[in-house]
Amino acid sequence: MKLHKTILSALILSAGTAMNAQNAHQMVVQTNKIGAEIQPTMYGLFFEDINYGADGGLYAEMVKNRSFEFPQNFMGWATFGNVKLMDDGPFERNPHYARLSDPGHAHKRTGIENEGFFGIAMKKDADYRFTVWARGENQKISVEIIDNDAMGETQVLTSKDITINSKEWKQYEVIFKAPVTEPKAHLRIFLASPGTVDLEHVSLFPVDTWKGRKNGLRKDLVEALRDIKPGVFRFPGGCIVEGTDLETRYNWKNTVGPVENRPLNENRWHYTFPHRFFPDYFQSYGLGFYEFFLLSEEIGAEALPVLSCGLACQFQNDDPEAHVKVCDLDSYIQDALDLIEFANGDVNTKWGKLRAEMGHPEPFNLKFIGIGNEQWGPEYPEHLKPFVEAIRKAYPDINIIGSSGPNSEGEQFDYLWPEMAKLKVDLVDEHFYRPESWFLAEGMRYDKYDRKGPKVFAGEYACHGRGKKWNHFNAALLEAAFMTNIERNADIVHMATYAPLFAHVEGWQWRPDMIWFDNLKSVRTCSYYVQQLYSHNKGTNVVPLTMDKKPVGGQEGQDGLFASAVWDNDTKEYIVKVINTSDKAQPVTLDFKGLKKKNKLTNGKCITFHSDNLDADNTVDNPNVVLPKESKVSIEGTVFNTEIGAKTFAIYKFTKE
Repeated sequence: MKLHKTILSALILSAGTAMNAQNAHQMVVQTNKIGAEIQPTMYGLFFEDINYGADGGLYAEMVKNRSFEFPQNFMGWATFGNVKLMDDGPFERNPHYARLSDPGHAHKRTGIENEGFFGIAMKKDADYRFTVWARGENQKISVEIIDNDAMGETQVLTSKDITINSKEWKQYEVIFKAPVTEPKAHLRIFLASPGTVDLEHVSLFPVDTWKGRKNGLRKDLVEALRDIKPGVFRFPGGCIVEGTDLETRYNWKNTVGPVENRPLNENRWHYTFPHRFFPDYFQSYGLGFYEFFLLSEEIGAEALPVLSCGLACQFQNDDPEAHVKVCDLDSYIQDALDLIEFANGDVNTKWGKLRAEMGHPEPFNLKFIGIGNEQWGPEYPEHLKPFVEAIRKAYPDINIIGSSGPNSEGEQFDYLWPEMAKLKVDLVDEHFYRPESWFLAEGMRYDKYDRKGPKVFAGEYACHGRGKKWNHFNAALLEAAFMTNIERNADIVHMATYAPLFAHVEGWQWRPDMIWFDNLKSVRTCSYYVQQLYSHNKGTNVVPLTMDKKPVGGQEGQDGLFASAVWDNDTKEYIVKVINTSDKAQPVTLDFKGLKKKNKLTNGKCITFHSDNLDADNTVDNPNVVLPKESKVSIEGTVFNTEIGAKTFAIYKFTKE
């Protein structure tokens, strides 16, 4: 009886499987029709200095207002005793410094204390490099790392004395080893002698930065960028390129040369959101264009700098007088030409020589440049035109990127695309921060684009949930669904970058963001893993994939399915991405048509990305809530039957032998 039951169960299971396969969504992959090349730049990164993305984030400096150049010169510092601000310092563009003098009594103290960026984080047994430019005759300072909220017997975690022994300005350095882990330490400097000491450019870095550089980047954050395997790296941002006004636009020439002499710039984001207001948010320019180019090179990405076109942020400037007139654009155009020389010029050129002096005599081989960010109206093409003409004349091989404005559709978008085509820019930068409904409806967006015009750079995008404008799995899933449309149309879409990139958990102004961090830890969100999965599995060429002879882009009758397929000529793999956005499991059949009889599909792999909780995401304290999972699968001949769970992103990979 048991045997009969077993046979009956097997028959029922077999019949169910056959019926399931019969009712499955039949997706046909045309293996013999190798399509458009997928650009190496297809999936990349966009860096904007928002949410403390640079100072307090990627840039590993731990001292806020290290050169006393904030408009409130001691912002970030507590002063006590006889401290005076001076303005005739050794660095022309950072003239301010602090003078510490005898407090006038043997039992009084003079000193300064820095709060860092939401504190100064120390990791037990890690080394930290303190440097300061100072002058004084046979004087001494005591440098301390303190726990300002100490519950123990002492505030002081570790300290070192430095003898200041020169009438001239000189840089001094000491290394601290952290005795404990402390996320909210402060840096305190006491005058420890009866005379006077001048202090400028007070700095504290972890020794273990990316590549161990002294003016370095935070290692864990760079490793997260590298691990995506990005094809392009756009910097230094979007709206900060424009500035709240022209005086505060991002000026690349102020970000190169000796770090001590790079002038402070006001970060336009500290004004923008009064509900998340950070009046101490400035740009030290310690992370400048040289560092951006170097980072691009080291993570294997093409550099994509974006420069001002002479229009300040149009959201914040209605007055035409707030912008540069077209007839007065010469210096801005020269900035663009000089930047290309800085990146690519011979060491005998003015700007190529500076690059060499900074440590990189070889050219960076810049291929792309963006002019303008989210500008609109006739003002933008009028301003862009002379840039295009000058760059084409001097550097005809450089790819120029224009903009379609701040929206993904509408009046300005419809106006600017033809204007960009008239100017013959190489790519048009599109931005879309949109809700779930938009991402579900736009699965066929680029199938309709004109193939004769400029290519597309999807330069800023993210799914912003209705009432859930924060990172969560469902938003990332819909981004994955939309990206099948990007991949399927690789002949027209050459670049795509999620935005924004970074956010400090205590200093964010905009969300969602790809990577979150505090002063000790960082976390890769669901949106990060979607980007990584596409980048690691982008292949070399598009392969047609259809269902009922139609592309699979969430169209009517496709039950919330999105799909794309690629061929990887390097690994000899077919890679199929399928996203089920519906709330039920879907049987799917992948039929690999066109293979020769001698060819076999082997080494099947399946990567799935799923969460039962659609609102879940990874956090700095719990970074592994939602992770991709890989398993082996097998295929019978050229047909693969599977079931994709509800709300699941699945990747199937098969090797052609």
